[in-house]
Amino acid sequence: MNNMKDPFDWDSPLCKSLVEDETMAAEKKDPESRSTGKYRGRMTSFVVVSCMVAAVGGALFGYDIGVSGGVSSMDTFLKKFYMDVYTKMEEDTTVSNYCKFDSQLLTLFTSSLYISGLFASFAASSLTGTFGRRPSILVGGTAHLVGALVAGAASNIYVLMVGRILLGVGLGFSNQAVPLYLSEMAPTRYRGAFSNGFQFCVNIGALSANLITYGTEKMESDWGWRICLASAGVPAAILTLGALFLEETPNSVMQRTDNHQKARSILEKIRGTDDVQAELDDLINASTISKTVAHPFLQITKRKYRPQLVMAIAIPFFQQVTGINAIAFYAPIIFRTTGLGESASLLSAVVIRAVNMTCTFISMLIVDKFGRRVLFTVGGIQMVVSQIGVGSILATQLGDHGGVSKGYGLPLLLLICVYVSGYGWSWGPLGWLVPSEIFPLEIRSAGQTIRVAVNFLCTIIIAQTFLAMLCHMKSGIFFFFGGWVVFMTVFVYLFLPETKNVPIEQVDRVWREHWFWKRIVG
Repeated sequence: MNNMKDPFDWDSPLCKSLVEDETMAAEKKDPESRSTGKYRGRMTSFVVVSCMVAAVGGALFGYDIGVSGGVSSMDTFLKKFYMDVYTKMEEDTTVSNYCKFDSQLLTLFTSSLYISGLFASFAASSLTGTFGRRPSILVGGTAHLVGALVAGAASNIYVLMVGRILLGVGLGFSNQAVPLYLSEMAPTRYRGAFSNGFQFCVNIGALSANLITYGTEKMESDWGWRICLASAGVPAAILTLGALFLEETPNSVMQRTDNHQKARSILEKIRGTDDVQAELDDLINASTISKTVAHPFLQITKRKYRPQLVMAIAIPFFQQVTGINAIAFYAPIIFRTTGLGESASLLSAVVIRAVNMTCTFISMLIVDKFGRRVLFTVGGIQMVVSQIGVGSILATQLGDHGGVSKGYGLPLLLLICVYVSGYGWSWGPLGWLVPSEIFPLEIRSAGQTIRVAVNFLCTIIIAQTFLAMLCHMKSGIFFFFGGWVVFMTVFVYLFLPETKNVPIEQVDRVWREHWFWKRIVG
């Protein structure tokens, strides 16, 4: 009996073919089985706490977005630094509604932060790749903390700009490192939710800024805007102190060292299991490849990385031409343009930001269930419809002088809320999530740097030109952004493959299976 020969030769080509066919059939029936089945582990409190601390980096970005427009519309701030804008707004009745805030010096207050962030992001790439994600987060939090204190204590426009530049350095480092940290620490099945936590914190920061500016705008002295600017130091302090206790990601440890045991111990700690060999093997393989790449910025230009490079440029560009930062930066100014008072304008900005934050939280809950492409598409359609509505109301109801009648003020606010809700569960969080998860380890830091740099560059352009565009294009500015949203929604539908539930070190396979990109990458 024991000597009976197995009637099946399992090494024969026929049996191998049958096994492969059965495996392929199972994968077609359950596509997620091949991507998530071999990784073991559970959601651990250590990962949750670590990612919550790191995600505070998003609050830095959000607070600066929210405070820029709020402070720029405060009378005490304008009197201190931009007296010509204040005079034009209050006394010059010949100036068009759309042109009252058209000042390149005023827009430089917003864009200067992103100019310094653009250059800082390249330095951050080197630090993140050489020393790890944690040191970049620490540098980002520290620079942002110092910048907030300097800006809050500014006595003239030059000191104010120095503070803004330091804030930008903080953003350059934190925006480069935090999304990578979140995507590498998160379990595969929940990577979308964890990474979307960055955008959720962006909205928390922006909402906090809107609430603080609304609460301080009645102050007659300079304390109102000083409190607004200095309060940016609160999330920066939390991030800086928290970074001291963060664990480095196992991906970064493997990329920078050959210490397999340390990477394994971190994996066991964050996954809550000793059975991490499959994930460790993928990290070792990715690390081996990454160590052969001496110049990642040259490597990313090669043909096999073409889809990642295209997305690293296209996604942050599209994220900006949705027009969201025009709304985020200048919502109070836009509402003052339509005839609302200072308090009502700031309160409207608070409402808009609360809607955005709520929808981003919803995105965290559903992104790993419905996938990235579905949310991109639904959100894009929603944004287009609302932008057409806003543009139509302004085109028919707001002339160069006077304001929008009360009967149209509420519909205008509702339409903008519809717009930001569409952004809140699509391009807002996914614009950070998707680029953070599509790069192989050998070009991950370089790819994220390109993504951050393009984001900063486009933010600078929008911040510096929007008020001038509003002056010249008037209501047409919303149709302009709406046209871009149509284009980018079609682009994502056609050219972005789904990355839901695909392990981060295996994401490169989605390009080889895509109808278009497989012709390029093979």
